[in-house]
Amino acid sequence: MLKEGLSLLCKTGNGLAHAYVRLDVKEKELTEINILRSFIHLRYVDISINMLRDISPLNCLTSLLWLNADQNQLTSAHMEDLPYLQIASFAQNHIKDMGGISHPRLEKLTLIGNMIASLLGMEFRKLMSLHTLELRGNHLESTAGVYLPNLRNLYLAQNTLRRLEGLEVLVNLTTLHLRDNQLETLDGFSEHMRALQYVNIRGNLVASVKEMEKLQCLPMLRALVLLENPCAEEEDYRSEAIIALPQLERLDKEFFEAEEKLEAEETRKARQEEAALATVGEVGDSGEAQESEVE
Repeated sequence: MLKEGLSLLCKTGNGLAHAYVRLDVKEKELTEINILRSFIHLRYVDISINMLRDISPLNCLTSLLWLNADQNQLTSAHMEDLPYLQIASFAQNHIKDMGGISHPRLEKLTLIGNMIASLLGMEFRKLMSLHTLELRGNHLESTAGVYLPNLRNLYLAQNTLRRLEGLEVLVNLTTLHLRDNQLETLDGFSEHMRALQYVNIRGNLVASVKEMEKLQCLPMLRALVLLENPCAEEEDYRSEAIIALPQLERLDKEFFEAEEKLEAEETRKARQEEAALATVGEVGDSGEAQESEVE
């Protein structure tokens, strides 16, 4: 089986010998992979759709660049630090926590469809190269603990999120996917998230169009998805979105027309003038009240 799965003959690190660097043993009903301890030159390994509970033999593969361990019976993704590992996927296992993932050059980590309930415990300080984190279909209720300032893409759809916390550290985040959670408000966004361009909050519980005003702190926001929220059923949903967020280019699946933006700008100015007049009126009323007290 191993012989059939080996391919891609390359020079070894010292350039004096050759070795196979790719292994594909996908869907082979494997229950253990101890033999891989001897194949230290492997760089690309696919062990997906098997019955593995232990992947510790992979600790010997110090040249590993790419790993697919999807659809096994793993309860942990713990491995020793692999110095060159860049892409790792552990989708659809039984992993319950983020511990033991600390590969210094890891760029993309996929943990879709596991049982993770918290982001706490991940060794974020060793994951400074991570730019994409896939956590769809887990049991997360909060985003607290996600300290990844170099992260660019965060996928958290199909969890049970009720709160957005700690996102202010994600200063390089460009894409945030929160579809099919239980968010009732848009609290938790920060002006420090100055790179965020795309936010998907489809299928949540946001009830009021006024919640969109909480996204005014995101200067680069260009696309927002709020379909299947109660607020999307309001008659003024689309117009209030572009009034609150003039930098938006697209709401849900439709781009804003120039005419819509012009009307929104006029409405915005009119409201600002009304607010200014109301403020002047309040100041005047306050002054009259003070004079009356003196008399």
